[in-house]
Amino acid sequence: MRVRKASFSGSWYPGDAKACEKQIKAFLKEGGGKRPPGEKRVGGIVPHAGWYFSGATACNVIHCLSEGPPPDVIIIFGMHLQAASDCYMMADGAWETPFGDIPIASELARELSARFRFQIETGDHFIPDNTIELQLPFIKYFFNAAEIIPIGVPPVRESLKIGRAIAELSARLNLRVNVLGSTDLTHYGANYGFEPRGRGREALDWVKNTNDPKVIDAMLAMDPEGVLREGLSNQNACCAGAAATAIAAGKHLGANAAHFFSYTTSYDKSPSESFVGYVGVVF
Repeated sequence: MRVRKASFSGSWYPGDAKACEKQIKAFLKEGGGKRPPGEKRVGGIVPHAGWYFSGATACNVIHCLSEGPPPDVIIIFGMHLQAASDCYMMADGAWETPFGDIPIASELARELSARFRFQIETGDHFIPDNTIELQLPFIKYFFNAAEIIPIGVPPVRESLKIGRAIAELSARLNLRVNVLGSTDLTHYGANYGFEPRGRGREALDWVKNTNDPKVIDAMLAMDPEGVLREGLSNQNACCAGAAATAIAAGKHLGANAAHFFSYTTSYDKSPSESFVGYVGVVF
């Protein structure tokens, strides 16, 4: 079994199991035991900056999912892709984490690859990408027995069909599935070439109170096409395709409501003229 080595371990998150577990316990304490209403939780939206900046949000969203029936497979949508990009998927093997390797759900992946065109990544040939990898230690920690399918989807309506197909195929294969969409929100400032409101407090307030809430509202309405429109029109979701496809899958897996978990920015941890927004959503 070919194992994909971690690319960001020891830099964006701790490189060994003991340090990861210590950080996870601190994140759970930071989350304060907050839980969304309802018992059936099938997915969520998580951020993917370094753990220092957004790890607490991602950790607590994934922990919320772990309180329900354990899934057989967790589908993780991510990757920084443009509308013209191909779809990507790792279809077999495993992915390394500090807590041990996570196997790929190859049977479900084969079914998906028979329906849709993917660029297939392997343990030896892949594009290093933080959006998915940073969630994997949390998944291995809270769902030790689960398999995963990492999928990169561009921000186009066609991607939503993949989300719907996952719900259909998992039912046919008698698999319990959870889904995650990995995206950060507005990347503001000179570092990102995006400064429509200048600099300073006015810019920060605009991101926090106007631009990011537009896409968050679409997420909470479980409106995948609205998430795509927002990300493309207002640059308030760097992986709008991932978030939208997770929502489309979640709806077909039975989710009928999305719940806000938390919102933060990198400015909260490290004030700067360039900053990024992060949201956690559970559905």
